Amino acid sequence: MITVIKGARIRRAAAVVVTTGAVLATGALTAAPAQALATPTVVAKGGYVMNNGTAKTLYTKAADTRRSTGSTTKIMTAKVVLSQPNLNLDAKVTIQKAYSDYIVSKNASSARLIVGDKVTVRQLLYGLMLPSGCDAAYALADKFGAGSTRAARVKSFIGKMNKQAKDLGLTNTKFDSFDGIGSGSNYSTPRDLTKIASSAMKNGNFRAIVKTKKYTAKTVTKTGGTRTMAAWTNTNGLLSSYSGTIGLKTGSGPEAKYCLVFAATRNGKTVIGTVLASSSISARESDAKKLMDYAFKK
Repeated sequence: MITVIKGARIRRAAAVVVTTGAVLATGALTAAPAQALATPTVVAKGGYVMNNGTAKTLYTKAADTRRSTGSTTKIMTAKVVLSQPNLNLDAKVTIQKAYSDYIVSKNASSARLIVGDKVTVRQLLYGLMLPSGCDAAYALADKFGAGSTRAARVKSFIGKMNKQAKDLGLTNTKFDSFDGIGSGSNYSTPRDLTKIASSAMKNGNFRAIVKTKKYTAKTVTKTGGTRTMAAWTNTNGLLSSYSGTIGLKTGSGPEAKYCLVFAATRNGKTVIGTVLASSSISARESDAKKLMDYAFKK
């Protein structure tokens, strides 16, 4: 009888110890406060990031301040082209001397298109978005604008860019050029540019282009031969340095400084955003990486 009681007492004591241990362990787990996610500091003067699936805002820094956008403008150039009814990506465009003269006069980034060559619309889109060719941008504006003169067609095309911005409900965006080299009235904001990019990413051809690291075009020469162009390399370094990157577009200029519209997918979640007026190529990429790291944790 005593043995049984002792055994019972021992069992009860053990149970108390186990229970107390569990309480202590649980207390230890719940006592540590959740670590707050620190908001990143970026060099860029403006920034915005959102969840591309839900459109939820994940980060802002002067997100609605209008700034020069540099060649990130070309996102809208491509979007306008790809939204044309009955678009034939294999239609050929003959490269005019005016396009070559333009990049020389503006000291602009170039796809090094050869005057007289016939280049497909698809190839021009790669030349627009990878090496950021202003000659390719001019060719596309000339091809897809309406009018009897080149100047009229360019004006018409820029009008289409502004109409698409308006259709997206954007009130802080205006285009006065097809490539970002404007006359002082070409501006957007980190929030607006991100929305333009998100809309453009709904197009499969656009998605395929902006995630491409290198592309080699074969054009048709004046004499009907084939010219293999030097490979175009994407100016977006994130494609090689940030896991999950799926685009998007760089930009720079005396007023714009260094800009980057970026997008990446990890574990089924896509984040998309913009930094404007960063201080260098490396700084804009560092800014974008910080913001994506932050956004994926949100």
